[in-house]
Amino acid sequence: MRRKIYDYLLEWKKQSQGKVALMIDGARRIGKSYIAEEFARNEYRSYILVDFSHMTKNLQEVFDRYLNDTEQFFMYLQSVTRTTLYARESVIIFDEVQFYPAARAAIKHLVKDGKYDYIETGSLISINKNVRDILIPSEERRVEMYPMDFEEFLWALGDETTMPFIRHSYEQRKEMGPAHRQTMDLFRQYMLVGGMPQAVQCFVDTKNFMEVDQIKRDIIKLYKSDIQKYATGYESKVSKIFEELPGQLQKHEKRFKLAALRDRAKYRDYDSSFFWLGDSQIVSPCFKATEPTVGLRMRMDSSALKLYMSDTGLLISHAFDENTILSEELYAKLLLGKLEVNKGMLVENIVAQMLRAAGHKLFFYSSYSKTESEERMEIDFLIAKPVLTNRHNICPIEVKSTKKYTITSLEKFQKKFAEQTATPIVLHSGDLKEEKGILYLPIYMTPLL
Repeated sequence: MRRKIYDYLLEWKKQSQGKVALMIDGARRIGKSYIAEEFARNEYRSYILVDFSHMTKNLQEVFDRYLNDTEQFFMYLQSVTRTTLYARESVIIFDEVQFYPAARAAIKHLVKDGKYDYIETGSLISINKNVRDILIPSEERRVEMYPMDFEEFLWALGDETTMPFIRHSYEQRKEMGPAHRQTMDLFRQYMLVGGMPQAVQCFVDTKNFMEVDQIKRDIIKLYKSDIQKYATGYESKVSKIFEELPGQLQKHEKRFKLAALRDRAKYRDYDSSFFWLGDSQIVSPCFKATEPTVGLRMRMDSSALKLYMSDTGLLISHAFDENTILSEELYAKLLLGKLEVNKGMLVENIVAQMLRAAGHKLFFYSSYSKTESEERMEIDFLIAKPVLTNRHNICPIEVKSTKKYTITSLEKFQKKFAEQTATPIVLHSGDLKEEKGILYLPIYMTPLL
């Protein structure tokens, strides 16, 4: 599985020269361990992978007794693993480091020793729980890893040409033309399979949606188990939010309604549960911005939020979990657009997923007035331009899942915030076009924003 984070690892190795360890964090089952070992195998003379979730008794003893004595530690580590380490030519991987917090704390003096490079992998859901009594090293650089994006999905299918053509079309502001329909077919496959590497590999090997679906359901079961294991003190609240996700996204108004959890529920009673799910990267929170200005985080209303699943393929399996549903029939109807379901739920979720993978934090804008119709509007997403100017820095984004739609909210927003608004964008199932200052893009161009 070719992943874009590999290029980031190359840049880290070149720039850090052993002075900074790299922590790869992200949701469970997104391929952190795989990419770390693949990188070590290809880019170093030798490597040692220490999986703290399955340590041998001898290896456990090496860490327990010698971790703070680098000379002895390296000698015994090489002996137990039967691997020779070479100064500035070897890397040590601390896999699932959350299960042995002392190793993370030791990064400071291991990096200072300077002989080898260090890569850590872990998931915040358990890292946060297990680091309360240790000092997080400043010699550690963190990078977030996400499910596979559309281009990585195409690579897995052996397609090296579609995304460059999409990129050329986007940069030149030209229609995709005859290639648009075929690309939408590929994109729908990506939306249904999702970006979890194991599910993608199964789809590549079998083209069988039922087998893919079973893998995704296994991952969802793992997430539910993690909630019970790690959301200490508020397991029931986190579980309730997780179970409510598909129902909340199915509604036209996708802002999370606390009333679905409990009558007269207050945000302060659930804020820790929302943040836990966000840290776990099981979900991607999208917060309301009270004004579309540079520094959207400073205009954030944290009590008004939407929750998207981090992977749309998982959302489908999570939403359609009734035993009476035959997966094969379900996926056939979804693929052909013939299932009676709010497609906006899936399309808006996949946009959120692609924006996060492209490095954007998620924000939306909404305004309501009982008397002034011009003040009633809902904008799905707000993103800042890559190069800021004195004004016109925020791009409002509307997501449309049907062929017939209106852009009333976008027009109201453009009028009200004329000074702040950069190019308004509509993401839809049609081809690229520009009309009246609005850029209409095929939904598969989202990663290029």
